[in-house]
Amino acid sequence: MRSHIVSPELMAVLRRLRLGRVADTLVERLVLADKQSMPHQDFLLLVLSEEVNRRDSSAIQNRIHEAQLDPNMTFDRFDTSAKIEYDKRLYAELSTLRFIRMHKHVIVLGPVGVGKTFLGSALGHTACEHGYRVRFIRADEMLRQLRGSRLDNSRDALMVDLTTIDLLIIDDFALEPMSRDESKDVYQLFVERTDRASTIVTSNRDTSEWLGMFDDVLQAQSAVDRFKNAAYDLVIEGESYRPRLKPKLDPSAELAAIVSPAPKPPRGRSRKR
Repeated sequence: MRSHIVSPELMAVLRRLRLGRVADTLVERLVLADKQSMPHQDFLLLVLSEEVNRRDSSAIQNRIHEAQLDPNMTFDRFDTSAKIEYDKRLYAELSTLRFIRMHKHVIVLGPVGVGKTFLGSALGHTACEHGYRVRFIRADEMLRQLRGSRLDNSRDALMVDLTTIDLLIIDDFALEPMSRDESKDVYQLFVERTDRASTIVTSNRDTSEWLGMFDDVLQAQSAVDRFKNAAYDLVIEGESYRPRLKPKLDPSAELAAIVSPAPKPPRGRSRKR
């Protein structure tokens, strides 16, 4: 059988072109190409296609990480036997992401625990997979960050980030009344994102109840009216979904695995934001 030795010069060129992963598997691919008498063009297409797929997958994972989405809240992991009701035709339409291309919003309403966060996050994952920049954030955390940004003069930069992201997912909105500054922040956010970018808001309160959460009534009416009239309404009803997320013992787990605790996984480097 032909000997497949990759020259140091070729390895150096591949690494300079940032094709180190190709270099790592090149010998295996050469052996496969030799066995299948693969034409040079087909071999090149195979190697480069695998690299493109790897980079695409890596980019998706990076977007999901930067979006701060729960990796487990994807639609393929949603328990479809849950005793909840929502408009599945509407959700299928939202999953096409046309609402993002049209710069429309989504309001996900329902009582505590019915899966609002899960379904909203699942749309976020779909958006990441299709190249959109996404940010998931709880409403109280968003307001806390904006409040803190006033102290270090970073509010303008933070607001630009929040108003220009392709898809902003605000979870648990309108749980508590907002202060005057918080009301101004939400007003600006709702007004500037409407017709320019898409937002998903999950809330236990109907939009009519949002008005009472603002400090200023006129500001509230203007912000909420603009937002809700540019949004799809996804209403979820039924029993709490959260019991289905409770950890359960794997019946196939071996006793040794239970008795001997698994070691703590190594810590990855924290990313600078």
